[in-house]
Amino acid sequence: MSKLDLLVKYIEKHNKLFIQMHNSPDPDAVGSAFGLQYLLLQRGIEGEICYKGEIDKYNTQKMIELLGIRAINIDDIHNMEEDDLIILVDSQKGNSNLEDFIGNEIAAIDHHPIFQKTDYYFSDIRPEIGACSTIIASYFIENNIEIPKNVATALLYGIKMDTLDLTRGVSHLDLDMFCILYKLADIEIVNKIQTNSLQFEELLAYGNAIKNIKVYDNVGFANVNMDCPDSLLGTISDFIISIQEVEFSVVYSPRDSGIKFSVRNELDYLDAGKLVHDVLKEVGNGGGHKTMAGGFLPAENLHIIGDIDSFVEDRFLQEIKITKRQFKQ
Repeated sequence: MSKLDLLVKYIEKHNKLFIQMHNSPDPDAVGSAFGLQYLLLQRGIEGEICYKGEIDKYNTQKMIELLGIRAINIDDIHNMEEDDLIILVDSQKGNSNLEDFIGNEIAAIDHHPIFQKTDYYFSDIRPEIGACSTIIASYFIENNIEIPKNVATALLYGIKMDTLDLTRGVSHLDLDMFCILYKLADIEIVNKIQTNSLQFEELLAYGNAIKNIKVYDNVGFANVNMDCPDSLLGTISDFIISIQEVEFSVVYSPRDSGIKFSVRNELDYLDAGKLVHDVLKEVGNGGGHKTMAGGFLPAENLHIIGDIDSFVEDRFLQEIKITKRQFKQ
């Protein structure tokens, strides 16, 4: 029995079904949800894609528009009930970037490390995979289900963005699915999504990051010094680590609710997810992959840390130093 068949087995058709993405979804979350929605429809099951927050990145907005994807903000859903079923994609319970909706989360399909042990009816969590869209694409192949052009395009773009054009955290399965999807996708639409994807107001965040960047050996820090959307924060972190002298980047955004972190890593002896978890474990939360991770420090704990910049730089550099020393032993 395939993974898709196992998932379908747990879905009661008389219940409403929602496919929930993480808050402020990115292209990988959108592609995964769109692909899963189509797969379930082939099994006679309708599912509604939903999320919390804003879809703030222009390329994600353009992706949704050009591919005809219907994704609904939870604020516009007034009929969700406790016995409605929810499948989580590109996310898991316990993730700080996932709103706890009223429905029953029966399944999780994700490529992030496990945040908390949860007894889902069905789970397919593979941290070794570069993009959640890859997992969904593999369901098509395993079940000999034809991939429509718009679905293939969404999945391809999800893989492309989450693996940074196949340069970050790529597995053999990512490469295999990318090659298959590339032949089926509408590359012209992919190019349209990517063209002029930076909005003018986002330049302010980039400008602040460049103005505030500090580099210690090969570790780069940048305080964006404004409320920056999660997706843009990650893009800026990718930009910082692209600097020749930087192999580990920490970018952070102060908000009314606290401080959001985006971390990138190119060093073999460091694990970005573990490191940000260790730095924030007493004042917030964090986690992720070896090469990319995130974290959050709630506003109610800001009084504990004192000066934000000093705390961030001191704590990360201290943990990096400890890890490097252990690695050499």
